[in-house]
Amino acid sequence: MKTRHFLTMLMIAFFSGLSLQSHAQEESAESFLGMWALTLDYENNNAGWLEVWQEKGYLDADLLWRWGSVLPVGHTLVAGDMLLLIQGRDVVKKIEGLPDRTLHPIQWLEVAKAGEDRIEGVANFPNRDGIGVEVVSFTGKRIPPEGEVPKLRKSMFGDPVELFNGTDMEGWELTDKGAVSGWKAADGVMVNDPVQKRGEVHIQYGNLRTIGTFEDFNLKLEVNVPQGSNSGVYLRGIYEVQVMDSYGKELDSHNMGGLYSRIIPSEAAEKPAGEWQKMDITLYKRYLTVKLNGKTIIDNQPVKGVTGGALTADQFSPGPILLQGDHGKVSYRNIVLTPIVEK
Repeated sequence: MKTRHFLTMLMIAFFSGLSLQSHAQEESAESFLGMWALTLDYENNNAGWLEVWQEKGYLDADLLWRWGSVLPVGHTLVAGDMLLLIQGRDVVKKIEGLPDRTLHPIQWLEVAKAGEDRIEGVANFPNRDGIGVEVVSFTGKRIPPEGEVPKLRKSMFGDPVELFNGTDMEGWELTDKGAVSGWKAADGVMVNDPVQKRGEVHIQYGNLRTIGTFEDFNLKLEVNVPQGSNSGVYLRGIYEVQVMDSYGKELDSHNMGGLYSRIIPSEAAEKPAGEWQKMDITLYKRYLTVKLNGKTIIDNQPVKGVTGGALTADQFSPGPILLQGDHGKVSYRNIVLTPIVEK
């Protein structure tokens, strides 16, 4: 009887421990939920973004790391007080004289709480040959909800400012001082022509930004995109409204006028390549409206976070207007910004 009583008590203690551990992990998972602005330990392009949520009993996450698009995380889990984000993909390995092998290399992020609204962690990127790992540290700050949809009044707009004088590049500078400029002004048009010569070393052309910074505003401009080319207009230096030759393509957030990888235009309003197109963009707080060629394709929608290539992960400070110049030929003209001033 004593032995049976001891085993019973041991089992109760064991399962109670599991229950307490499970409860603690549920609390830990809860503390990671939400959106996070990430600052990555790189010298340049150090902005990132993370969103973690729980749906139908499962943890899930989306991640933006420096460039490109917001992508779903392959597997999201909590181990103890640590959040783990694991990415992987199949890669076919070809070695002469041996059968092809399908590998599944992974990358993983280890995230820990560093305060009530702070996180910190490291990202692990294994080398392609499987020997060694690049480790990049990062920090994160919780992003509060967008809040109520803001309402604009005509009385809130200030005086228009011409950002481009039509004759020279006054008021503009490259974001990367070490890059080559493909930009020039002539006959009222700002042209970027990043020429690459076949067989020669690739030239790193630079993006162009205003020296001045802006918070809330309406931005009007005209843009001409040659066939197959693309650029982008960054608002506050962090939100990219896509500029590209996407005429005739299915709706996508990477098309002309979309917020890159975040907001899909409601309709295709772009013109064929080589024609001048009008963009009318309003950014107020964290809400975006885009009119393309007279049609509203994004209507006062919330912006959840920065887009790839952002100058910073900070969504709450003024920033420049930035024109992407390292992708292809593009021309801009009649660039006018009207600030929004709350009175």
